[in-house]
Amino acid sequence: MHNDSSRGAPPAAATTKAAAKQYLTFSLGKEVFAVGILVIKEIIQYGQLTTVPMMPACIRGVINLRGAVVPVIDLTVRFGGAAASIGKRTCIVVLEIAQDGESHDIGVMVDAVSAVIDIETDQIEPAPGFGTEVRAEFIEGMGKINDRFVIILDVERTFSLTELANLEPAAA
Repeated sequence: MHNDSSRGAPPAAATTKAAAKQYLTFSLGKEVFAVGILVIKEIIQYGQLTTVPMMPACIRGVINLRGAVVPVIDLTVRFGGAAASIGKRTCIVVLEIAQDGESHDIGVMVDAVSAVIDIETDQIEPAPGFGTEVRAEFIEGMGKINDRFVIILDVERTFSLTELANLEPAAA
């Protein structure tokens, strides 16, 4: 006779897998970054951006995404570097950021999108206080993938609308 109550407990392998989160990895220069897939709305080909006067230097411009104005952030500049060059694989990852109970779309310019990967929570190390070109408060953790590290970005801090609004406008 079958006992249906035994089906309620997941197998051990499923319990371990539940501890993993999915991340989209992308490259920016020589570094590999990751963001949780739950905030990703879509990935689009890099296209015509409209520049807006008096915007911070890290905001490359805006795009029209099905009638909505979406700012596009140059992560290289956001992290303190020079403006990124546009290549064949450059694309825009559109993120949906929640702040103050409202949802906002932000485009992030990346050199190339790599893959969606699973990272087990026990394979994520705390953010280092030094040794990366990215400010420590932008890093949620360092994901270990095989013999490499992937920088997992803290989306709320990296793309804080309040902080972006308070940045100095780019020089004319």
